[in-house]
Amino acid sequence: MILNQHTQALRIQVEDLVKDLQNLSQEIGHQELAATVGELRNRMGEPYMFVIVGEVKAGKSSFVNALLDAGRDICAVAPQPMTDTIQQILYGEQEETIQVNPYLKKILLPVDILRDIAIVDTPGTNSIVEKHQEITERFIPASDLVIFVFEAKNPYRQSAWDFFDFIHRDWHKKIIFVLQQKDLMSAEDLTVNERGLYDFAVKKGMTEPVIFATSAKAELDGHYDQSGFSQVRDYIRTHVTGGRGAAMKLKNNLETSRNILDRIRQDLDTRTEQFRADTAFRDDIFQTLDNQEKKSNHHVGQLIENLLGTYDRITQSTGNELAAGLSFPNMLLRSVKGIFRKQSSIKEWLDELTKKLESNLNGELKLKLNEGVIDLADSVQQMAKMIDLKIRTGKTIVKSDSYIFEDIADKRAAVLKELQEAFSRFMSRSESFTDTRLFPENTSVSPNIAAGSGAAIVGVILASVTKITVLDVTGGILTGIGLLFAGITAGIQRRKIVSGYRNEIAHGRERMAEALDSKLHSYVRTIKGRIRENFSELEAMLENESAQIARFDEAYGKLSSRLEEIDTEIRV
Repeated sequence: MILNQHTQALRIQVEDLVKDLQNLSQEIGHQELAATVGELRNRMGEPYMFVIVGEVKAGKSSFVNALLDAGRDICAVAPQPMTDTIQQILYGEQEETIQVNPYLKKILLPVDILRDIAIVDTPGTNSIVEKHQEITERFIPASDLVIFVFEAKNPYRQSAWDFFDFIHRDWHKKIIFVLQQKDLMSAEDLTVNERGLYDFAVKKGMTEPVIFATSAKAELDGHYDQSGFSQVRDYIRTHVTGGRGAAMKLKNNLETSRNILDRIRQDLDTRTEQFRADTAFRDDIFQTLDNQEKKSNHHVGQLIENLLGTYDRITQSTGNELAAGLSFPNMLLRSVKGIFRKQSSIKEWLDELTKKLESNLNGELKLKLNEGVIDLADSVQQMAKMIDLKIRTGKTIVKSDSYIFEDIADKRAAVLKELQEAFSRFMSRSESFTDTRLFPENTSVSPNIAAGSGAAIVGVILASVTKITVLDVTGGILTGIGLLFAGITAGIQRRKIVSGYRNEIAHGRERMAEALDSKLHSYVRTIKGRIRENFSELEAMLENESAQIARFDEAYGKLSSRLEEIDTEIRV
């Protein structure tokens, strides 16, 4: 076994962390971020890569087969030199060879060890120096270990050292040297070549070169104490698949994950700040609506109180006149005069009194309505104007060039733009301030009167509506009074008649108060509701934002905690 089990366990944890980080980035919906994490995850999922280099017939393939001990040949061993094609040997569910280009082919094998270790088997160095770019640009930068395999008899082949110069000068990757086929040499000669190889590598710029002498034949024959492979595997477990090298690789992946998480946190904080500002903006608007509704309702209350006061004054004056006129002397006088002049009869007097009451009531009430409704119209219009101003001065924190949440920023900008445009349309239409459901009798009032704008227009509409309301109420009162008067036969019924008049007046007052209160308060409430309807899309956006931010916060917290836990377990 050449894998460090503790490091493998940590590697699995890091892979799971990166997988969940990718899920989060996909949920956020930022393509560039998702692609970045996807690349990180792909690198995490890649096995350790060993690049095998050496001259033709140096024993590279036999060395790999013995090292991995997979129970079958990983690299093909042939009596004749292999072609100058690079072979990338990877795990696959089915055995398959894929020709990538003239210089590279992938060999997929269903061998478990290849889930964790990939082999790049290069042709003889004497054939690849001219074609070194495929190896040096594609595999050396991503390699975890470069193994130079020499014949134990001759570790000084020029082509191998020329290739060494290529990769050591530019990449400074982890390199070990292997003197293969040591079983073909005496111990004394092997020691000489080991020393010579060490000195030559130092001259080439290596610091403390690592050299192993191996015999693939002895390993495959079961002579493990003589093969030298246990020392190679120990080194790999300590310095490549475990130990500081592997830990640094995991640390680097964790650091990349931390940087991505930090960026998500920064943008999430900005998004949260914007959400709070938008929520405060929405709450401020709704509070303004509530306050303006109270002001408008106060105007309604004052208007109704003024109308009822006028009603009380006129009806009381008429009641006093009725009571005085129904006294016995006056009744007797009118009866006598009525014999000679029709105009002086009791009936004509009562008809005149009724008409006078009707004229006074409707005339003064209409006047009061026309005056008072202008104040109400101003209040209603002010409600809309204040909201319009607040919409135009909303605070934008998340910019459209936000790295991660730019899509969210664009959607928010679209919602606010639509809100501004929709509210402008709302303000420009007079029908926004009328309601045929509340005032069906006012259908004759054309919304096209909004050729102008402002309180005067709304005042005309409200005045038209409320006049009809008062006329209906007072008409009912006067009808009742007329019927009451029609039953008068003698002054002796004076008390009953006056009492009936007052009862009818009180009933009419109650009807008028209820009608005005209901319709005018409902009118204010309806306009407020229509204004608020313009914010339905903003409210939906805020509700969605609240849920998303909470979900992203939770995911971020869990990932950050896991990252720190793993980080403390990795010992560099």
